[in-house]
Amino acid sequence: MARSAKPFDLSKLFAALSDRTRLRLLNLMGDREVCVCYFVEILGLGQPKISRHLAYLRKAGIVSARRDGKWMHYRVAWPADSGASAILEITLKTLGTKREMQSDLARLSQACCEPDRFVSLQRVPPPAQPVREPA
Repeated sequence: MARSAKPFDLSKLFAALSDRTRLRLLNLMGDREVCVCYFVEILGLGQPKISRHLAYLRKAGIVSARRDGKWMHYRVAWPADSGASAILEITLKTLGTKREMQSDLARLSQACCEPDRFVSLQRVPPPAQPVREPA
């Protein structure tokens, strides 16, 4: 007998979206894959705190991770549930209109173009460009 897929947990999604730091992380990922060290540099928070927030987003089912040697890369994982995917998509679009979020993206762009200005980012792979667009 085949198991049916577990329904997407909307309460976890909304809980994940209820924290400013997690929203900033999602905004930075947007349509790209980002190494955790960029989050640390851009947000000015410690790596353990960033990792806890990323784990929360992963448990909510909206972020996935990939290891590349010693580097961990994160990206938005679009839920199969159409309602959850629509909520995430509109959240990301709305974040892009906010001044603080635009400032974070500008810092990420600067860090990617001039990693030598950021001591902690030397020899770190730059964020990958779009992985998958929402359905």
